[in-house]
Amino acid sequence: MEEISWADFEKVELRVGTVVAVHDFPEARKPAYQLQIDFGQELGIRKSSAQITALYTKEELIGRQIVAVVNFPKKQIGKFMSECLVTGFSDANGDIVLTAVERKVPNGARLM
Repeated sequence: MEEISWADFEKVELRVGTVVAVHDFPEARKPAYQLQIDFGQELGIRKSSAQITALYTKEELIGRQIVAVVNFPKKQIGKFMSECLVTGFSDANGDIVLTAVERKVPNGARLM
């Protein structure tokens, strides 16, 4: 494992946002959703593609707070432009479990 400096860590903008819309993404190579996530007044709503269909339905994602990296460059995924990276961990089956906060916090709050 490569160590990083505190300054390196501070460059990563990990922010909390609330999922406000979820759409199927049939064009994706692996099953995925297209998410719209509200990061509050400063950052607004950003889009992301997430391979989380195995563990989450569209309905249960609406209103859920998630953690995402918001300062990566935009990434073209087929015809879709991803504007942030939703974070998660692989479970024992390789399915992604979303990173979330224990209690509700303001949208746009930064991991400290």
